[in-house]
This record gives sequence, structure tokens and C-alpha cells, in this order.
Amino acid sequence: MNQGDVLKLAQDAIKTILMVSAPMLIFSLVVGLIVSIIQAVTQIQEATLAFVPKIVAVLLSLIIFGPWILKVITQFTTDLLTNVNFYIQ
Repeated sequence: MNQGDVLKLAQDAIKTILMVSAPMLIFSLVVGLIVSIIQAVTQIQEATLAFVPKIVAVLLSLIIFGPWILKVITQFTTDLLTNVNFYIQ
């Protein structure tokens, strides 16, 4: 296994992590933006007001995208384990 293979494996791992975490981050960002706009309009500056909707949004996105996330992680792990003899050499 040469340096290029290690970089390719690390690149695939980082790409998988970003793909898996993107739905939760995007949902949290959108909900946080909406709550911030509502806080600015109503002049309610409560820090915990933004916290609970973000948690709910992340849990909801995890429920919605959970099967897809599991499929992506399973595919990455399957590819990694089927090529383990190539990585050992």
C-alpha cells in the first residue's frame, strides 16, 4: 500500500463523513436561521429559544435520512473490508 492509496482511503472516509453529516447540519442551519430571524423581529433575546428547535430539527432529519445514512456507511464499510487484502500488502 503506497502513499496514494492511503490518501485515497482518507479522502473517501472524509467524503463519507461529510455526506453523512450534511443533512443534520443543513437542517440545523435552516432552523437556526429561521429562529434568529424571529428573535430579531420580536426582539426576544433568549438563548435557549434557538437550542430546542435545533435539537428537534436534527432528530427529525436523523429519522428522515437515517436509512440513507446507514446505507452510505454500510457501503463504505463493505468496500473497505472487501479490499482489506489490497491494503495489507
